[in-house]
Amino acid sequence: MADDALLREDDGRGVTTLTLNRPQAFNALDEALLAALQHQIDALAANEQLRAVVIAASGRAFCAGHDLKQMRAEPSLAYYQSLFARCSQVMMSLQRLPVPVIAKVQGLATAAGCQLVAQCDLAVAARTARFAVSGVNLGLFCATPSVALSRNLPRKAAFEMLATGSFITAEQALDKGLVNRVAEPEDLDGALEDLLASILPKPRLALALGKQLFYRQLEAGMGTAYEDAAQTMACNMMDASALEGVQAFLEKRPPVWPA
Repeated sequence: MADDALLREDDGRGVTTLTLNRPQAFNALDEALLAALQHQIDALAANEQLRAVVIAASGRAFCAGHDLKQMRAEPSLAYYQSLFARCSQVMMSLQRLPVPVIAKVQGLATAAGCQLVAQCDLAVAARTARFAVSGVNLGLFCATPSVALSRNLPRKAAFEMLATGSFITAEQALDKGLVNRVAEPEDLDGALEDLLASILPKPRLALALGKQLFYRQLEAGMGTAYEDAAQTMACNMMDASALEGVQAFLEKRPPVWPA
């Protein structure tokens, strides 16, 4: 357990679940919760036994975004600059983790909560979940959420959400690429386990190298991306797990991964 507002569970398989635990506030990201998230992400980054991270939430909502009461209590440019910089750091820290990060979305995800879903590498959602970047309805364009959203959805789909503030369903989120899988609420744990079961047997180093390369190349021109990818594959191929995997394929047997 990290904090009353953020719960941590390690399952013994290398999977850590961080649960947003402010259900009475729809798990809004106040300063304390952002600090707790950053603390736990930093600690997990140094854990060499880590295989995957799950971001979950308690209560009816996944995350309603920033805590508007707290934001309104101190209306100064310096405060807002600091707040959004800290939130952006949390989001970037999730991307820098060397393992897949999966959002488990059981309910409403709006504004920075929708950003959190988009920032995770993968996401599973209950069929009853809904998503929006609705700041524009309050006169505040969801600028920081737009960074993650526009890297998940096609441009026009992302901008429509940002300009209208309208909600989309879990099925629409699946069609647009915001989430990977949709399940009935009672089957959400099973959908998450199915996804984890397809990831955990894979070599950790291959996934770590692959995740780093995946995000680097998205921001590069095609030529630079191919140069980076070629170098990454060459380095990956020298790893004992890759050599064993290829040899096992040639010998038509299951691989025996090095410890």
